[in-house]
Amino acid sequence: MEWRTAQVLLKAIGSLKWARENGCPWGEWTCEAAALNGDLEILKWAHENGCPWDGWTCAGAAKNGHLAVLKWARANGCPWNEDTCSKAAERGHIEILKWARENGCPWNEDTCVKAAERGRLESLKWARENGCPWSVATYRAARRSDRIGVIQWLRDNGCPGSHHEGHQHRLW
Repeated sequence: MEWRTAQVLLKAIGSLKWARENGCPWGEWTCEAAALNGDLEILKWAHENGCPWDGWTCAGAAKNGHLAVLKWARANGCPWNEDTCSKAAERGHIEILKWARENGCPWNEDTCVKAAERGRLESLKWARENGCPWSVATYRAARRSDRIGVIQWLRDNGCPGSHHEGHQHRLW
């Protein structure tokens, strides 16, 4: 079954129950789709009925700003990884990023890369103020997506790679 099909099935618990009763397979992508959609009741039902989940469940909730779903998933043992923080930063969900870090979610330079790539300067600033690593990939992501304000902030704050250009890249 394709992931898009899972999204359609996840519109109602009844549909999911019917699908399961009629032999439709499910997997980690089922829980991820529920989390992406913010469908806490469907996620609860799927998990309680043995549907597997993985770090993409938490990342999906973070990506689309569903803090209640993320909190429930974590309280019920769902694993998470660096993708949770990078997806929150990518979409500018600072409150989710803060909650994740306060609760021990790992992060890596991809958090800064995704924030820079999407022009989420406030997410990027918060991440850096709180010790998130960055690299030349952060600067390159901002350049590729032409995020002028982010590029300037990265230069002003000594992002790796930004000092190599000097005045070669105009900011207008």
